[in-house]
Amino acid sequence: MAQWEGVSEFVAVAQFGSFTAAANKLGSTVVKVSRRVSQLEQRLGVKLLHRTTRKVTLTEAGRVYFGQCKHLVEGLENAELAVTQMQSEPRGVLKVTAPVTYGEKYVAPLAHRFLQQYPQVDLDLNLTNQTLDLVDSGIDVAIRLGRLQDSTLIAKRLGERQLLVCAAPDYLAEHGEPQTLAQLIQHQCLVGSVDVWRFSEQGSGKALRVSGRIRCNSGVALLDAACAGLGLVQLPEYYVADRIASGALQEVLTEYRDEREGIWAVYTPNRNLSAKVRLFIDFLAESLAG
Repeated sequence: MAQWEGVSEFVAVAQFGSFTAAANKLGSTVVKVSRRVSQLEQRLGVKLLHRTTRKVTLTEAGRVYFGQCKHLVEGLENAELAVTQMQSEPRGVLKVTAPVTYGEKYVAPLAHRFLQQYPQVDLDLNLTNQTLDLVDSGIDVAIRLGRLQDSTLIAKRLGERQLLVCAAPDYLAEHGEPQTLAQLIQHQCLVGSVDVWRFSEQGSGKALRVSGRIRCNSGVALLDAACAGLGLVQLPEYYVADRIASGALQEVLTEYRDEREGIWAVYTPNRNLSAKVRLFIDFLAESLAG
């Protein structure tokens, strides 16, 4: 088996162009991966990788060796995965990331129910509004909202969200209710991380730049400001639905609602998803179907 030592590590580094990403994929450490690759190079008597502080690239010999070894490693991984998926229970650590508020309200509770069904699965849940790199962070599934940017990932649609413009009744009584998009310039708009609100007008999407006294990157804080009567806010419905139902907020500009956006489970391309990842995505899709 000496011929296999370092091969998986080399193939992972070659695929991702990074010792860190390779270590995350293999569940190892950068030091161990680097040592195994160095030992492989010594055994073969050739240099497989060009290493700099900024990037890792293949030598000519490395390209040839990678072309021959890649399919062998994939075949071994597929064989192992086929056997492990024969187990009735998925197992191992499931690494998930999701936006903070949506994650707290929906993803975390559903993940906890998933763990109750599958006691051999452990959860590592990172709630952040940053778009994390799945490979570098070793993440199995990312929950993303709205328009997707990275076309290299695979996405499964879990549900939809709707952006709503709302204000407190007291604010509307004092300042009037806007009837057209042009009238927004007369109002205090509570601005989030971007100062562009999205609408649909006569069947076409429209982006409108807004301004106001308050700018904040927290939807919860903007919701509180809107309820306090400080201006109009545009937020996804899961932020404001309860407040609208209670009368604390009132939706405006309903005829200009933007098209509904997707809620996605995103993961890296893989011919065979592990049981825990496949079952978790299916569980989310079924639970969020409504």
